[in-house]
This record gives sequence, structure tokens and C-alpha cells, in this order.
Amino acid sequence: MGKCEQCIVREFSSLKALNKDELIKMSECKVSYTIKKGEPIFEEGDTTNGIYCVKDGVCKLSKLSANGKDQIVKLVKPGELLGQRSMISDEPTNLSAVALEDMQVCFISKKEILDFFNNNNQFSMAVMKTICGDLKDADDHMVSLAQKNVKERLAETLLYLEENFGTNEDNTLRIQLSREELAGMIGTATESCIRLLSEFNKSGYIDLVGKKIVILDKNKLKRISE
Repeated sequence: MGKCEQCIVREFSSLKALNKDELIKMSECKVSYTIKKGEPIFEEGDTTNGIYCVKDGVCKLSKLSANGKDQIVKLVKPGELLGQRSMISDEPTNLSAVALEDMQVCFISKKEILDFFNNNNQFSMAVMKTICGDLKDADDHMVSLAQKNVKERLAETLLYLEENFGTNEDNTLRIQLSREELAGMIGTATESCIRLLSEFNKSGYIDLVGKKIVILDKNKLKRISE
């Protein structure tokens, strides 16, 4: 039985559509990497020539704006895949992927993935559904930026970070974004983000422990975000 059969990536991604023989074949051809915190998995404009399976750790997908600021589009957690869209469209990546903590990833070449894609209709449909889901998430993010003010977006993002990535033993958010990264995620200036965090802190909604954040009043943040 190939190791890919028990992998978390198979459980939560389009790879679950592959059969046993295909998983064994994939296990034989994959290449495993350790990506250190702060290192890129790939950068905007790169040609990936395959996909990356995230086994452990979290990374950010971001795009460099015209003014030089890093706009975070999505946070990717274990069980997800990277590089599907650019591989299928045969285009360079339009985003950068950088590790927010130490990561374990596996790389599967484009040739192997396209063999599965062309010979397994369930797998090709699962890949397309994943890409469509990513596009929907991007649409939702654009709507949020357009319709919600910065305060609402910050509250929404803090809740998202806790609900999707959890907390440490001291109740601080497990994913620790810099103030600049957090500002890029909600689409505002770093100074505005710092000012709002201070306001939330004074109001008792959150506690700031150095650079870390503890959510104290989840219900209040939910009301602000709606």
C-alpha cells in the first residue's frame, strides 16, 4: 500500500478521486521537501511544472501590487494543493506561495498529473471543482473588500484565523501574521491595521501579547464583521 493512500492531502483534496494503483504510482514518483518558515515554495511568474501537496504547515498565497505591497489572497493549510490552475492553463503562476511556518510538501510532476487527468474522469472533474471553488473564494474576497469597511474586514479575518487554524496553549492565534501581512490580507495600510488592533484591544475584544493576538470576545467580533 503506497504512503499516499494514508496522506492527509488525499483525504481533503482532489487526489481522493485516484484509485489504489494511481496512488501507488504517484507515491513512487513524488518528491518530498521541507520548506522553512519564510521560504518561497514558488514565486509569482514561476513555471511550476507540477503541483505541490501540503502535508504539514501553512503558507500564504499573495500577489505583489503595483505599489509594491504584498496582498495576501489566501492561506493554505494541510490537505490542500498548490499550482493546479497554472498547470492546467499552462501559464506561469500569478501568485507567490511563502511558508508561514515550517512545512512538509510533496511535488508531483505535470506529466504524472496530466496522465491521471486524461485517464481518470473523476479526478479531472475533482480538479476542476477545486479550481472553481478557488475562484468562488476569490469572488467572495473581492465582494468583502468592496462592501465591508476595514473594521469589519479585520474582525472577520481574526475570526477566520481562529476558526480555521486554531490557537496555541496560551490562547494566542496559532498563525502569527505580521501587522503588515494582516494589513495586506484586509486591504488597508499597515498604520490603519495597527490603529484598529489597538482599538479592539482597548475595547476588550482582543488582547495583544507582544506581536501575538488573543481573541477575548468572539461574539462582539462576529457582530462587527456582519
